[in-house]
Amino acid sequence: MKLAPRLAAASLLLALAVVPASAQTPPAAGAPTAPSAAPATPAAPVPSLPQPDVPPEKLAIARQVVLGSGMGRSFEPMVPQLEEQIPAVVTRTRPELTKDLAGVLAQLQPEFQKKTGEMIDIAARIYARRMSDDDLKATAAFFDSPAGKKYVAAQPLMLDELVLAMQAWTQETSTYMMKRVQQEMEKKGDKF
Repeated sequence: MKLAPRLAAASLLLALAVVPASAQTPPAAGAPTAPSAAPATPAAPVPSLPQPDVPPEKLAIARQVVLGSGMGRSFEPMVPQLEEQIPAVVTRTRPELTKDLAGVLAQLQPEFQKKTGEMIDIAARIYARRMSDDDLKATAAFFDSPAGKKYVAAQPLMLDELVLAMQAWTQETSTYMMKRVQQEMEKKGDKF
């Protein structure tokens, strides 16, 4: 597995883990919602995903959290990774299209890059739905603080180390669990 996809996934998981539990409480039942408005830099909505109404002010703060936390950068490698797969798929059966395909991919590059903005908007909408205004503001303030900025700057190195530690832990834990199950099964007279 390439390191970039693992880092993107780990970045997303770690970014989600830093949101305080108190900030994850849903809004009170029956709380009024303001009509939806487009974000300052709108991205086309993803048709297959619901786009519930979120007040534009709240969406802007949620977007700040997504970008300030470093989560936004975890989405950046996704579009290039998807783009890298296209030539392999197309030229597998039509190798003569290699040159034209390279030109088309270069032409579509700006359009494809907008897809990252869509994912940032989706994440912001999710945060806006799940967090209160006050909690979003507090979280955004943390990521804008010196400590928050240091955290975000250190995050890639911590994630690299975390991915390696998780791999070692997973292997060790898997071996330990299997050994313990085997020991307990042997006590019952069962061997495998």
